[in-house]
Amino acid sequence: MSEGTPLLGVADLSVRFGGVHALDSVTLDFSGGEICGLIGPNGAGKTTLLDVITGIRPPSSGRVTFDGVDITGLSVTARARRGLARTFQRQQLFGWLSVEDNVMTALEWRGGGGGLAADLLRLPTRARRESARRARVAEVLGLCGIADLARASAAGLPLGKARMVELARAVIDAPRVLLLDEPTSGLEPQEVESMGDTIRHVRSETGCAVVLIEHDVGFVMQLSDRIVALELGSVLAQGTPEEVRDDEAVVDAYFGTARRGDEAE
Repeated sequence: MSEGTPLLGVADLSVRFGGVHALDSVTLDFSGGEICGLIGPNGAGKTTLLDVITGIRPPSSGRVTFDGVDITGLSVTARARRGLARTFQRQQLFGWLSVEDNVMTALEWRGGGGGLAADLLRLPTRARRESARRARVAEVLGLCGIADLARASAAGLPLGKARMVELARAVIDAPRVLLLDEPTSGLEPQEVESMGDTIRHVRSETGCAVVLIEHDVGFVMQLSDRIVALELGSVLAQGTPEEVRDDEAVVDAYFGTARRGDEAE
């Protein structure tokens, strides 16, 4: 990536469902090392934007670039292997696997080295690679505060712990862009604080760009370097948390109800 080139970008991005514009000519850039929060009411297009970036949903028009290269036509898998990692609103854990093995799945695409023969013969190279991966998993579980759950079944984990497993799986392979969709949904205040600390640490450790969808306005304002406000599929405002919080259009569209309620008291 050349100096000054955004790590991730979308240009004139539109998604139409019949006559409805889920996204309408959205153009945004995201730089390595920044945490960018996406806010907006339900139906603003936030999750649709992440779906297009990760290749889950094709755009009706526009393009997605990564590292200066157009990736609009690439598959979900190809984008993930370039360094795009994501969590989802709904839990996406493999309940029949342990926490450790859930996180390990994100490394399986790299292969074990040597193919089936190496498995059957238990070659030293395969054993060393497996050991290195287990060590990396342990490191990331520790980072996410769930090292004690490594051997526990993922089935039935409390919501806060399950979300930390999802985060661990997303960051295990050192992503260049980390996309988080409502990571604090359903968490207790202490868990929200822990999630914020972990996201900051991951950003510091990897230098990745973090794009964060959140309805917890206090959390996203405190955590983010930049805020993008969406409404009805369009960019309403963007800037520092302070600039967006004080933007009149954002106040009317997003904070208006709460603020009018405060003023009435």
